[in-house]
Amino acid sequence: MPLVVVSLVAYGGFRAYDYLENYLGGRSCRMVDGGTEEKWDPEQAANASTITTVAVTLDRLPTEAAYIAVTTAIQESKLRNLTYGDRDSLGLFQQRPSQGWGTAEQIADPVYSSREFYKHLLKVDGWRDRPLTEVAQEVQRSGHPDAYADHEDQGRTISQVLSGEVPAAVGCRLDPATESTAPDELLAKMKKQTGARGSVADGGLSLTASSEKVAWALAGWAVTHAEADGVTRVTVGDREWRRERGKAGWSWHDASEPTAGSTTVRVELA
Repeated sequence: MPLVVVSLVAYGGFRAYDYLENYLGGRSCRMVDGGTEEKWDPEQAANASTITTVAVTLDRLPTEAAYIAVTTAIQESKLRNLTYGDRDSLGLFQQRPSQGWGTAEQIADPVYSSREFYKHLLKVDGWRDRPLTEVAQEVQRSGHPDAYADHEDQGRTISQVLSGEVPAAVGCRLDPATESTAPDELLAKMKKQTGARGSVADGGLSLTASSEKVAWALAGWAVTHAEADGVTRVTVGDREWRRERGKAGWSWHDASEPTAGSTTVRVELA
């Protein structure tokens, strides 16, 4: 076979592999903190973001609280809002109505269940300084307390990124959006889960954050909820995330239309 033909076949094989790797991977969200990264599906990433923003932007707790909560939820539910569990356990943290955590309907609300977790966490003496396994066990009363330690690195990376401590570090590769949540409904949802302040503008949202960290936490929430709510673009200052099917959806890029500053977040919808 002539060398030029061999080269063309090889090049064609490489292009086919590159295409398959770039565009045919599953829908996923990637969070990167330095040399570590976490990949979760959009549902799990959205739940992790809700747990985190309830702590750091809604209730103004330190990122350490979100770290403990996210790590606990990975062990308890794999970051899924479960409708079942051991005995009457439910939700992200597998809280039990029979043990005073609330009604089944309340526990199914990620904001309620997260706030209940934090309310119990803050009652634990020395929760910021003690080993996570001890603190999580005092809150949860789990039958397998040592299992929380298996997820500490994951919980740390996720909470650092989604709290806004590490900016522009979460992206999701998603299919094109065919519909979206109405802007006013999305604003109400964000206010409930993050305490965000903003307005409906040009069919999307314009949000004003109290700091750059909070802006990136709000942006992370919008990106991780893009699958469920039809978000197509999120912009913070001169950086933007664009909804894409390929691996570019994992990354942030130079903004085509920057916002007014690093504490202003624009969320665009399908």
